[in-house]
Amino acid sequence: MADKLVMMLLNTTPERPHECGAPFFQAAAAAAMDIEVEIYFAGKSAALLKKGVAEKLYPSDGGDKSIYEFMKDAADLGVKFYACGGALTGHGISAGDLIAECTGAAGGAAYMARVMDDEWKVLGY
Repeated sequence: MADKLVMMLLNTTPERPHECGAPFFQAAAAAAMDIEVEIYFAGKSAALLKKGVAEKLYPSDGGDKSIYEFMKDAADLGVKFYACGGALTGHGISAGDLIAECTGAAGGAAYMARVMDDEWKVLGY
């Protein structure tokens, strides 16, 4: 069984909160299985890494657990969050705006290195 998973969030955006919980829940599940997990945030999904955004989003109507809480669960299990530098710039997000759980910035080359490495499985959202 593979023990490394890379995930790309591109279509999972704050405008579609009902779709935002699953990637973090699945990342947390994988990490709990001792799988190394990295999530790359590109395009509008990078806004989820901005302080205050994910805290206000819920994956279901009347839900009691915010997207940020799902993100924290994953991060607490060792999941690494990488923001696309271009997406941050494009959406006016500075390093100081990022949640503490964001590991740092990494772009297309870093993601493609994972995708092309046979040791990593890939999921996209």
